[in-house]
Amino acid sequence: MNKAAGQLLIVGFEGKQITPEVKELINTYYVGGIILFTRNIGTSAEVLNLTTNLQKEAKKAGYKYPLLICVDQENGIVRRLGEGTTIFPGAMALGATDNISNAYEIGFATGKELLGLGINWNLAPVLDINNNPENPVIGVRSFGESAEKVAQFGRETIRGMQEAGLITTLKHFPGHGDTDVDSHLDLPVISHDLQRLEKVELKPFKECIAAGADTIMTAHIYFPAIESKAGLPATLSRKVVTGLLREKLRYNGVITTDCMEMDAISQTIGTEKGAVAAVKAGVDFVMISHTFERQKGAVKEIINAIDSGEIDMNYITDANKRIQSLKEKYLDWDNVQLDDAKVPPIVGGNEHKELAAEVYRNSTTIVKNDGLLPLDINDKVLVLYPENDEMVRVEDQRNMEFNLGEAVLRFHPFADVEQLNNTISIDEINELVKKVKKYDSIIIGTLSVAAESSQLMLIKKLIEIGAYVVVVAMKNPYVLRYFPKVPAYLNTYEFTPCALETAASAIFGKKEVNGKLPITIQNQ
Repeated sequence: MNKAAGQLLIVGFEGKQITPEVKELINTYYVGGIILFTRNIGTSAEVLNLTTNLQKEAKKAGYKYPLLICVDQENGIVRRLGEGTTIFPGAMALGATDNISNAYEIGFATGKELLGLGINWNLAPVLDINNNPENPVIGVRSFGESAEKVAQFGRETIRGMQEAGLITTLKHFPGHGDTDVDSHLDLPVISHDLQRLEKVELKPFKECIAAGADTIMTAHIYFPAIESKAGLPATLSRKVVTGLLREKLRYNGVITTDCMEMDAISQTIGTEKGAVAAVKAGVDFVMISHTFERQKGAVKEIINAIDSGEIDMNYITDANKRIQSLKEKYLDWDNVQLDDAKVPPIVGGNEHKELAAEVYRNSTTIVKNDGLLPLDINDKVLVLYPENDEMVRVEDQRNMEFNLGEAVLRFHPFADVEQLNNTISIDEINELVKKVKKYDSIIIGTLSVAAESSQLMLIKKLIEIGAYVVVVAMKNPYVLRYFPKVPAYLNTYEFTPCALETAASAIFGKKEVNGKLPITIQNQ
């Protein structure tokens, strides 16, 4: 019974080495897979050493197929891989290229790098349609605001990863795009009727299911048009998981939950009881990413529910069959190097770096230019950019550092650079307004600008005095709605080093960039 129930769990742990807890979960509970986070990621060699040791442990435990090892490598602002790997553009940057072949190429290259490090399953791509500018957690993780574009780019991303040999995941079913709440922190509600959901939110999922989806991840969101029980998130709803996804959309592959330690679950029904509810709803994998006691507790709760008859044993049998079928398709001990594994040269190699650079060139978007760009290399330039203190839980602290000033200095070595506090006093704004009068142009980086923020007040003041301002939106592409009179405005969709360097090169006319907005900006 331990094995049948344990197979339903995907678990995470702390550190870059196998822990005694992970050994117990593999040997005693026979867990289905492992999820890696930044806390587990060192150099490429360290990652490969960790995944190899995990597979050795699974082999020793008698696993018929290698262990599933997954990661959130969406690219862009949500990525887990670190030193020695390629930084690839994320979903909205791909959408901005308006060329689906880029989605395939980046998907394929991502697959090769993950597999080269012993990771066989990617929790990507995001198929949520970002049709709500206030969405705090999806945003640039989406390919855009169009159901058609998201479907097309999602399908090609999946095709690329699968052809590389990587298992993929469509997320977050039935759609997380039109929310203004982060489900890591609370329970979002999407109140659209079923007709609208069919036309918009479900379209990318339907098309990618038809194209051959490997796994689908559920969202911790309440959809009253589908689920009559108030406040019941999709992950725990049999009407959503079985009624809609299995029966209506005829999806027969593996279904996984999002992490069951997110507040929308852990602070309501609780992680362990939520695991039982998710299995009853029809999921195959229950993901518990952090806490060993919750992981063990969830297996025990599932076993108790089977013993008491609360969970039909047929649910467990069917789930195990789907999991085994997935493993049989992708995993084979003959393809797992357990001795003397070495990182292949394609990981972080020049071929992938050149591919990423070309896609960044075709994604960076000059949304507006009233004859200001390119700036003259002889201009006296000031660069202002904010601290990054607004990360959401799905992002990693390690990847939050960026430096627009450093990117500009590569093209204009004599520019002045200043990092701003996120909250600027009126006196500081007035001093900056006085200071900028000695500059020919001002480059200002933004992450996300709120309607009442001090950064917005500063930009508006600079525009009012006629300063030549270039805004570089390094994350939220919608910020232009707050200052439509700015002379020049670029979107990079992310603050990865190559994205910022590409923007800086475009500002000084060193590179031609070709990005097109994948979303609509409506002036406030």
